[in-house]
Amino acid sequence: MSVRLRLGTSNAALDAAFDPLVARVLAHRGINDPAQVDYQLKKLLPYHQLRGIDTAVTLLVQALEAQANILIVGDFDCDGATSTSLALLALGAMGAKNVSYLVPNRFDFGYGLSTALVDYAKAIEPDLIVTVDNGIASHEGVARAHELGIKVVVTDHHLAAETLPDADAIVNPNQPGCEFPFKSTAGVGVIFYVMSALRRQLQTQGWFDQQGIKAPNMAQYLDLVALGTVADLVPMEHNNRILVAQGVARIRAGKARPGILALLAVAKRQHYNLQATDLGFSIGPRLNAAGRLEDMSLGIECLLSDDEHIAAQLAQELDELNAQRRHIEADMQQQAGNILTRLESSQDQELPKCVCLFHPDWHQGVVGIVASRIKEKWHRPALVFAMGDADTLKGSCRSIAGFHLRDALAAVDAHNPGLIIKFGGHAMAAGLSIKADNFEAFKEALDTYAQEHLPDSLLAKEWRSDGQLSAQELQLNQAFLLQQAGPWGQGFEEPTFHGRFVLVQQRIVGEKHLKLVLADLQTGELVDAIYFNIDLAVWPSTCEQADLVYRLDINEFRGRQSLQLMVQHMTPVA
Repeated sequence: MSVRLRLGTSNAALDAAFDPLVARVLAHRGINDPAQVDYQLKKLLPYHQLRGIDTAVTLLVQALEAQANILIVGDFDCDGATSTSLALLALGAMGAKNVSYLVPNRFDFGYGLSTALVDYAKAIEPDLIVTVDNGIASHEGVARAHELGIKVVVTDHHLAAETLPDADAIVNPNQPGCEFPFKSTAGVGVIFYVMSALRRQLQTQGWFDQQGIKAPNMAQYLDLVALGTVADLVPMEHNNRILVAQGVARIRAGKARPGILALLAVAKRQHYNLQATDLGFSIGPRLNAAGRLEDMSLGIECLLSDDEHIAAQLAQELDELNAQRRHIEADMQQQAGNILTRLESSQDQELPKCVCLFHPDWHQGVVGIVASRIKEKWHRPALVFAMGDADTLKGSCRSIAGFHLRDALAAVDAHNPGLIIKFGGHAMAAGLSIKADNFEAFKEALDTYAQEHLPDSLLAKEWRSDGQLSAQELQLNQAFLLQQAGPWGQGFEEPTFHGRFVLVQQRIVGEKHLKLVLADLQTGELVDAIYFNIDLAVWPSTCEQADLVYRLDINEFRGRQSLQLMVQHMTPVA
């Protein structure tokens, strides 16, 4: 087991403000001033530096004044669902009477504002299209909208190509010339800023007094912002941590959308002790299941509902879809694992630096999750394809730290014109379409790029640790303090520790999870632990000791709270 210690030096300011263990963990994440973990809403960066936001607000004000027909075009993932819901709720609260939404079904229209989607939307007769969590690559879709006399405001956060669509306004922190410093703002964060700026402008104009309505408190939408931000796995920059911390606080207080509370209920999570990670592991997958298997409108309607009973019914449907998704994923994961295991054991082949897999029976909506599982297990970028239209493959990609996926796809596209039909995404996740006949050629081109730009050192699985814990630190109160120091997430990882323990008890629960009782080597003090999705060929083990990489967690059972270690990796000690 390879463990690399996180490095960072605490200082007097951190030591004075925090418990020693918390100060150490924060220092490891580059924090040197308590202000960097001040998550009051007043610390949120204002919207003024977002390029294009003034023009976008002007267009929205004009649409409200004319009671024009506004169409929100979203994406079929959790960020897209929360973005769409937030836009609809906020515009409705600001007096928009003609606002609707459309999310492309991934199987019929594919991603984003396509020409086909614009033509489909003609029947709605929109005057203004507002994209959320998409649109920065929709050159043809924007052009088609303009042909039909429809104005377009693009709000997005994905990386821009060399040219931008000719939209009437673009708000995207990643567009050229945008000085907004927090480039990792999720799509739902971008539309939150746009709606906040719109509210401010309407207040200045006296709109709410004229209409006899109360200006909405934008904080009421932070539960949606937190959910979309965490689920989209964007880096937890300080601004994102403020948004998430404030949203989580509202959910804990029960001040959340009925749909979010209903999704927590079906996931058997209590809202009052919610952690940010619960949004990604419990709610996000259930919402995403709608977009993966059917239509994301089911998830959006759940988030929009003000009726607790209807929200509960929709949450139950999403939970059932998620169970179907898990079943499909398990089969695909098994097939993918068999392919890679054969490659690993082959004497005349080696595992490629970028894993690129396709099977004609794989489900297009689940390839992204399978790519994530491959990336986690084999620690290398993974691209997984399924059949799209007749002769097209749709792929989803996940990467490891140090290998920028979208840059890789852009380079392959530049050196092999016509090989990729379209692509887009981030450093860590991307999507693309290719012709089925080009699969082998694409695989070869990507491998060539990876051989030059992906050093072997990045492929070595390495666990990052905040160090070993003393017996005094391996306690329930320390778990509480670490939880309160969050929110933790992508790029601001939850505290992780390592150490050697005595294996007192081991038993399998839920088919492939290992429930453990461990003993501290020095004191003999017992502590519970759980290790999810174990390798049944290795565990349970006859060894008496094991080296662990773990996180501190709080287990609640029948009203009693106790310390529990969440094992990330475990190696038997011979």
